[in-house]
Amino acid sequence: MKKIARFVGLDVHADTIAVAVAEADGGEVRSLGVVPNRPECVQRLIRKTLKLTPEASKSAAVCYEAGPCGYVLYWQLVGLGVECMVVAPTLIPVKAGDRVKTDRRDAEKLARLFRAGELTAAWVPDAEHEALRDLVRAREAAKKDQLRARHRLQKFLLRRGQRPPTDVKPWTQRHLQWAKALRMPHPAQEEVRLDYVNEVEHAVARIERLEKAIDEAIARAPAQIQAVVHALQALRGIKRISAATIAAEAGSISRFERPKQLMGYAGITSAEDSSGTRIHRGAITKAGNSHLRRIVGEAAWAYRHCPGLSKDLRKRQEGLSPEICEIAMKAQHRLHKRYAHLMAKGKEKQKVVTAIGRELLGFVWDIGRRAEAEVAEKASRTKNTTM
Repeated sequence: MKKIARFVGLDVHADTIAVAVAEADGGEVRSLGVVPNRPECVQRLIRKTLKLTPEASKSAAVCYEAGPCGYVLYWQLVGLGVECMVVAPTLIPVKAGDRVKTDRRDAEKLARLFRAGELTAAWVPDAEHEALRDLVRAREAAKKDQLRARHRLQKFLLRRGQRPPTDVKPWTQRHLQWAKALRMPHPAQEEVRLDYVNEVEHAVARIERLEKAIDEAIARAPAQIQAVVHALQALRGIKRISAATIAAEAGSISRFERPKQLMGYAGITSAEDSSGTRIHRGAITKAGNSHLRRIVGEAAWAYRHCPGLSKDLRKRQEGLSPEICEIAMKAQHRLHKRYAHLMAKGKEKQKVVTAIGRELLGFVWDIGRRAEAEVAEKASRTKNTTM
């Protein structure tokens, strides 16, 4: 492996990329200006400005912050034979007195910190994980839009003095039929009602379409993703959509050496401010993947119930190894006992559920690693038998 002789920092935006270079010998960090964020311009930057040929490119490394532009630039640089690192933005060191921020200074800062080894790499998903992640996030957005559409219709009817019958539960088929059968006295208000009802029905159809697409995406996914999605459903509170979300957001579970690393990745660990003999731990950091944190928080509510195997849970555990099913049952006993203990101490219910969600990630880590190991072992046996 060649020693890195040049560290390049890129401040990436939708239309432009600010470039800075730091030599490995500790020289001054140089700004190379701004180039358009276009594939041909990036290729020209690599070949001419930085003079990185495929033979010499391994002696240089490039970094940029993870952001809304995604990983297109990363894959382009890797395709050109350049070593690239996507940096976690929240873990970049910040000087307290630094009040000037420009694209040039940001690029120089990245190059300087990259050379010093003070940057933390973010996980770059492969094509399969990124495609599934985009799909589950689209469903999450659809669920939020459905909630907004329901609230608009509900508040409109409330303003008009319309309330459903007492025996009709909110947002069931009977509730929607009741809202569709109403008639407003004024034509303008009737148009509003029709529009709000149409939006609610459209949201339902949209979610059903996306959930069907998620099922199809899982069926086409690599064996490792399928195994993790299937295995995670052994846990109470985690069904197909939740398991797919965890697999897409966390990526390969085996990349986490300890369960605490997965908890930190989800931002569900406690903040700490300690000095000397004083130890103070605060709320969760939330400095992590919010989508993963949300899904385990929702699943944690299931552990307020006593341990047991429902018909649906037994069906989800079919075909899984006894070890994974045993871990899932252990999670039920452990987390329900923990929930009852914290509630008995008078803790707030939301804080208790957050604590349960953090421990649930430990069981997710264990099951996910075992599922991935089973797939790897099966692939190894198949390879040996064919040789």
